[in-house]
Amino acid sequence: MDYEPSASGVTRYRALFISDVHLGTRDSKAALLRDFLASSRCETLYLVGDIIDGWRLRRSWFWNDDHDSLLRLILQMAASGTEVIYIPGNHDEMFRSWLPLGLKIASIRMQERAIHEAADGRRFVVLHGDEFDSVVRCAPMLAHLGDWAYALALWLNRYLAAIRRRLGLPYRSFSAWAKRHVKEAVKAVDRFEEAVAQEAKRCDAAGVICGHIHTPEIRMIDGSLYMNTGDWVESCSGLAETMDGRFILVSGLEEQRHPGALPFRRASRSRSGEAFADESVPGDPWPRPALTPAA
Repeated sequence: MDYEPSASGVTRYRALFISDVHLGTRDSKAALLRDFLASSRCETLYLVGDIIDGWRLRRSWFWNDDHDSLLRLILQMAASGTEVIYIPGNHDEMFRSWLPLGLKIASIRMQERAIHEAADGRRFVVLHGDEFDSVVRCAPMLAHLGDWAYALALWLNRYLAAIRRRLGLPYRSFSAWAKRHVKEAVKAVDRFEEAVAQEAKRCDAAGVICGHIHTPEIRMIDGSLYMNTGDWVESCSGLAETMDGRFILVSGLEEQRHPGALPFRRASRSRSGEAFADESVPGDPWPRPALTPAA
């Protein structure tokens, strides 16, 4: 089935940045991303790694119609004039061996990293980010063990989400909540963000756009604008540059009882990367993605 957006409700962007879709896993929100892309138009679409989860597919095969229709839609976008750039990550590292060939497959260009020039002329390094993850770089066996633990957390998340729906509570990601509240995990995220932000300085760029850690964020770090796209497993978020040059996070999570049929909400962040506060239900310990301005 092909997906064509209607004339109404189409949002136009200069660029969209999507990462960590993890197609090939049961927790990938492929249908949600498909619906978002079908209601969007962009000049450039950056696929910032871990679009396909080769690690998981090697262990056990899972692929459904939603995964298939999302890939077909991306191919349609490339064929209809959208510039699509695919930057492989660690989970789809099987494509990295193709990079020296300079391939362009079905109008999709594959690159190790890219430089995105914003409407105001600022340059941003676009990369997946796993090269700045010490576990992935120095201890690949630990990385695979961590991936197994993460899969277990997502499995638990599915059952907890079902219980919350029965209680009339909105969707929350248990795995995202745990990651944000485990002290060592918070430290690891901070170290990663600082290391990636330094790469922008090394490349004489205004900032960096990455994925990998499934934590959507826009903030200034030591003079560099750090922007993380998030993911389409937990936060269901991406990064967009609007037609007037602002960078915003786009998210598919809403206060709805069924996470598979969520409308999209868009929220702007300032160029200074000011902090955004959580919107949480009183007494509910699982926060929503930070999408509304802090007071």
